Amino acid sequence: MRYTDAPERRAHLEKRIAADGYLSSIAAAQELGVSEMTVRRDLRMLEEQGTVRRVAGGATVVSGGVPFEGRDALGAAQKKAIAELAAAEAATAEMIALDAGTTVAALVPLLPRSTVVTHSLPIIEALTRAGSPRLIAAGGHYQPDTRSFAGPLTEELLRGVRCDVAFLSATAVGADGLWGANALDAAIKRVLAEQSARVVLLADGTKLTQRAAVRIAGLDLIDALITDSSADAEALARIEDAGVEIRIAG
Repeated sequence: MRYTDAPERRAHLEKRIAADGYLSSIAAAQELGVSEMTVRRDLRMLEEQGTVRRVAGGATVVSGGVPFEGRDALGAAQKKAIAELAAAEAATAEMIALDAGTTVAALVPLLPRSTVVTHSLPIIEALTRAGSPRLIAAGGHYQPDTRSFAGPLTEELLRGVRCDVAFLSATAVGADGLWGANALDAAIKRVLAEQSARVVLLADGTKLTQRAAVRIAGLDLIDALITDSSADAEALARIEDAGVEIRIAG
C-alpha cells in the first residue's frame, strides 16, 4: 500500500503501533511505500502529540505503567514476602537472570553468591554497591520509565548467556498469558526466559486482576508463579490448570 496523505499515513502508523506494541521504521517504510525519513518525521509528530514513544529503530506504545520509583513504593510488604520465597528458588543456582521489575529487585539483597545477569539499572547499581559483584550487565537503549536497557544490543548480549533460573515480572497475568506496558521490555523478558532452564514469575495478587496493552507471552513461558495470599483463588486455579506451579508467600 502507499499513503501519500500525511494524516492518513500517521493514523495508520498509530493503529499499527497500538496493535503490535512496536513498529520499526524500516518495516513501516516498506509497508507504506515511503522513505524511512518520512516515517521518522511522522513518528516524531505522533510523539509530540503524545500517542507514541520513539525508540531506537522505530516507535512503541506510550507506556501506561507507573514509573519505576512509583511502582517500587507499591505493595512493599507483599514484595518482601514474595522475594523471601523466591530466594529459596535461587539458593542452588549459579547463574540467575533478573528482569527490571520492582518485585524482582526486592530479591537482590537475599540472593546467594551467584552470578546475576540483568538489564535493570537499579539492580546493577545495588550489586555494584554491595562490593565484588558477580554481575553480567546488559546495556543498550536506556528506558527511563523502567530504568532498564532494551533493544537489539541488549537482546544480543543476553542471548550469549545461559542461566539456571530467571525471575520475571509482569504488569498483568491471567489464563491468557503475561502482559506488560512496554514492547521493548516484553522482548527482553522473552529472551531471558529462552536462555534459562527454569522461569519463575514474581507477581503480587493485584497483577491477577489487572490489564495491560502489550502481550509478553503465553503461560507456557513460565514454570512457576510466586504470588501472595491476596491473589484471587479462581484466577490462580486457571493458571495452575495451564501447568504452572503456584506458590503462595505470606
